Amino acid sequence: MRVFVTGGTGLIGSAVVAELLGHGHTVLALARSDASATAAEKAGAEPLRGGLADLDTLRTGVARADGVIHLAFGNDFSSPEAVANSVAEETAALTTLGQELVGSDRPFVTVSGTPWVPGRASTEADPLPTDGPVGGRGIAVTAVLELASQGVRTSAIRLPRTVHNNGTGGFAGLLTQIARQTGVSGYPGDGTQRWPAVHALDAAVLFRTALEQAPAGSAWHAVDDEGDRVRDIAEVIGRRLGLPVERVPEETYGPLGVIFATDQPSSSAHTRQALGWKPQHPNLLADLENLQP
Repeated sequence: MRVFVTGGTGLIGSAVVAELLGHGHTVLALARSDASATAAEKAGAEPLRGGLADLDTLRTGVARADGVIHLAFGNDFSSPEAVANSVAEETAALTTLGQELVGSDRPFVTVSGTPWVPGRASTEADPLPTDGPVGGRGIAVTAVLELASQGVRTSAIRLPRTVHNNGTGGFAGLLTQIARQTGVSGYPGDGTQRWPAVHALDAAVLFRTALEQAPAGSAWHAVDDEGDRVRDIAEVIGRRLGLPVERVPEETYGPLGVIFATDQPSSSAHTRQALGWKPQHPNLLADLENLQP
C-alpha cells in the first residue's frame, strides 16, 4: 500500500514510517522543511514538500496514496491562543483529507489523546472530550470517524499522555524539559494522578495494524502503561538528572497545567483482544532510565 503520512519525521511519525516500510508499504511523507525532507528520504520515504496548512498539498498527497495516516500537530503549548491555532490548523487539514477520501473506501487513520473518566480507566467505548484546551481535537476526530458512512475506512488511534522512546517524548518529556530549565524535577497536584504511556515503537505497530485491518469508524487505545503516578515519573527524572523532586504550581505548565494535574488512566484491553496488539518495548519508568544528565 502507498501511504501518505503527515508528521512522519517526529518521534511517533518516524517510528510509524519505519514500521510501514518494514512491512512492505511505501510512504509519501509530508515535509514542511528541507531538514524534514532530508530525514524522510534517509528513512526510505518519498517527501512531499508542504505543511499542514497547505491544503492543496494535502489534496495532492491523498490523490497519490492508497491510504492516509495523520500524525502532524503544531506542538506549541506556550499559550491558549497557540494551542487554539494548532487545533484550528489540524481541523482544517483533517476536513480536507477526509473530503478527498469520501467514496474511495481507502483507510484514513488519525490520532487523538485517550479520554479521561473520573474514577476509572477510560476505554475505547468512551467518547473523546470536546471541551478544555484541546477539546477541538475531539470534535475534529469524531467528525473524521463519522466519514465511515461516506465510504472512508476511518479509524482513530488514541495516544496516551506520554509516547516515549529512549526517555524522551510526551508529557514526561515536557517534565524533563522543564526540569532541565528550572533545576527542579517538578510535578503538579499531589503527584498521585496517573498518566498512561506507550513506547513509540509499540504505538507504530498499532498504527500499521489499524491501516491494514481496522473497521470503519473504530477507535483504539495505544496504551501500554495504564497509569504511572506523576510523582514516580518525576522521581526517576530527578534521580537521572541529579535534581531535587518537588511539587510545583499547575501554572508551571501553562495551558496544559489543568490536564497535567488530572488523574487519567486508560485501558487498552479491547484493542489488545480485537487487534491482537501486544506491546513489546520497555514501559515508561524503565525507558526513563535512558535519560542522560
